[in-house]
Amino acid sequence: MTVRDLLAVSDFKVAVEGDLDLPVSCGYMGDLLSVVMGYAEEESAWITIQSHVNIVAVATLRGVSAIIIAHGFEADEDTIETAKEENITILTTELNPFDAAKKLVELGL
Repeated sequence: MTVRDLLAVSDFKVAVEGDLDLPVSCGYMGDLLSVVMGYAEEESAWITIQSHVNIVAVATLRGVSAIIIAHGFEADEDTIETAKEENITILTTELNPFDAAKKLVELGL
């Protein structure tokens, strides 16, 4: 699966289009950035409610393929600009994190 395949979920909206051809091999859900830095796997789709610029740094550090911001939260301008610079895809959804994770399972993750 690739990031592009995540776009098949109608509940996910593109906030920043990064490299859509990156592989996605698993999902990860977490909001405490230090825990995400320690445990998120490379090539994951990371579900969070965090929306500040530090999520891009964590995603870059861990090799996360896409960030999914849940619960209707939106990335601020700094986050969007940094994600563009780092070529990180950010998706948003009105779904809560659990329901967003179920969508990833439905896609085969």
